[in-house]
Amino acid sequence: MARTPERLWEVAEEMRQFAGVQVETLQADLSERDELELVAERLREKSKPVGLLVNNAGFGLGQRFIGGDLAREEDALDVMVRAVMVASHAAAGAMVERGRGAVLNVSSMTAHTAMGTYAAHKAWVLRFTEGLAAEPRRHRSDCHRTVPGAGPHRLHAAAGIDETQWKEPLWLDAERVAIDGLTAVRRGQVICTPSLALPQRQRRPAAGSPLVRAPGGRAGAPAQG
Repeated sequence: MARTPERLWEVAEEMRQFAGVQVETLQADLSERDELELVAERLREKSKPVGLLVNNAGFGLGQRFIGGDLAREEDALDVMVRAVMVASHAAAGAMVERGRGAVLNVSSMTAHTAMGTYAAHKAWVLRFTEGLAAEPRRHRSDCHRTVPGAGPHRLHAAAGIDETQWKEPLWLDAERVAIDGLTAVRRGQVICTPSLALPQRQRRPAAGSPLVRAPGGRAGAPAQG
């Protein structure tokens, strides 16, 4: 699912050619509520269940809040907060009913900062996912979040961010973030921070957070690293 059809079809064709799998695409602008509802309806569909939902939509605003375009701020809130909530609600409900499935919400290292509304949205994703992960303990469904560090991305160019201001060792490539996130899902690890750049004290969750599901549905000890 993506907003831009050209890139969506390009990735779908790559998957068909190199992985030999069937690919279903859905074009939607998550800032538009009617289009978001189409995504939610697909996630609730019982005939073709979705086993893993990855909430990764987002964009850089490229502006300060004071004096900035309020409509753009509202679009960002819809895409990075409301869409995550609606999609997670639809997917998790269907997964709990089936007795299996997982939700992977992608946050950001900026969630630990005060870098404007983008950071605030990503901080909401962190807290939301930790809370959501505690709900389905008695069911065979899981919720996870990955907190990637800095990485070259199209949103930086769109937001007018100069990537050269950060040293290259701080960057993470998208493949590593994806691998680490999916590995965390398989392990039942609720928090994943694939970044050496983030201070260790910020990579640890708050005390009492339900981070790792132990056998029998009990919360285990926080994962290190």
